[in-house]
Amino acid sequence: MKRHARGFGAVCAIVLVTLAGLLPLPALAKEIVDLRGRTVEVPGQVDSLTIDDGRFLIALSLIDSAPVDLLAAWPRDIKRLGQASYARYRKAFPALETLPTVASSAENFDMESVLAVAPDVALMSLGRGPSDAQLAQLEAAGIPVVFIDFFNDPFAHQAPSLRILGQLTGHEARAEAYLDFRDRHLRRISQRVADIPAAKRPSVFVEAHAGITNDCCFSPGKGGMGDYIDFVGGHNIGADVLEKAAGKLNLEYIIASDPHVYIATGGPDLRKTGGLVLGGGVDARRARSSLASIAQRPGIAQLTAVKQGNVHGLAHQLLNSPLDTVAIEAFAKWVHPEMFEDVAPSRTLEMINRRFLAVPYEGVGWVDLK
Repeated sequence: MKRHARGFGAVCAIVLVTLAGLLPLPALAKEIVDLRGRTVEVPGQVDSLTIDDGRFLIALSLIDSAPVDLLAAWPRDIKRLGQASYARYRKAFPALETLPTVASSAENFDMESVLAVAPDVALMSLGRGPSDAQLAQLEAAGIPVVFIDFFNDPFAHQAPSLRILGQLTGHEARAEAYLDFRDRHLRRISQRVADIPAAKRPSVFVEAHAGITNDCCFSPGKGGMGDYIDFVGGHNIGADVLEKAAGKLNLEYIIASDPHVYIATGGPDLRKTGGLVLGGGVDARRARSSLASIAQRPGIAQLTAVKQGNVHGLAHQLLNSPLDTVAIEAFAKWVHPEMFEDVAPSRTLEMINRRFLAVPYEGVGWVDLK
């Protein structure tokens, strides 16, 4: 009898060991160093995120084929994506329409909405989001907060931010593959402009959200989008007078600076203000027509850049995300056309659409007046 009991016990032990090998063990917690330099402990397997900027969805879609499945809530800031882009994401992932809503980084932080959905991790924009007291409350509730950034310092922060998304979602290899792609494209540009002295860098006026109001003119200053102009071998006139990443230039200053190149940014939502219209859901003819219109405003029309046809438009949707690879190539061609004749932003975007994006970017991303 004892022999039978011992035999039965041995069989049970074998079954238990076998089952233990088949059943997945809980993933161990891991540490993430975020863009505030904080070491944050997060679950080993992250199944749900909240984001405070809809453009984070674009970054996620570069590394995950079903990015909406990761979201517990999002800010529903459709303007940042563009209505046409939002419609494509909604068609691909219908659950986007019914997701709970949290506050956008452009609004006051709403802690209750994050607590209500209890994500595994709350992703926040660097420089925005919860106060230190609110941050402590979220962490006390078991919700780790991780800060990332695709805006304030695009060259220093794009790569670590995408790597953080890769670590959180288990797609580190996909993140590294895209960053390698981006680095190869950017290195081609940086190597060619490295020896251009400051005195020979063309002056560039970038008007952000061109035509959004009747008065002139929002522009990048030091950091942010202005860094792109420096990177491609130009001189951003906004950086000479604006201490922050963005601000307002008066028309008299722009006329006195008389830049060599004029670049405007815009999007589909500027239809209602008569501004620069391009991006998702916009055709080339409409984009060029709106660019011609804003270039003929009083003062702007008198700039040498406009008279010589050095006028260009960029969809703002291509900024503030890792898609800026395409925007940088467009900037390079506009600032140094002879040097970058072989660079083709359209080919780069086609490769990103085919190889990486879960929802391909469509629409006119950039346009020239000529």
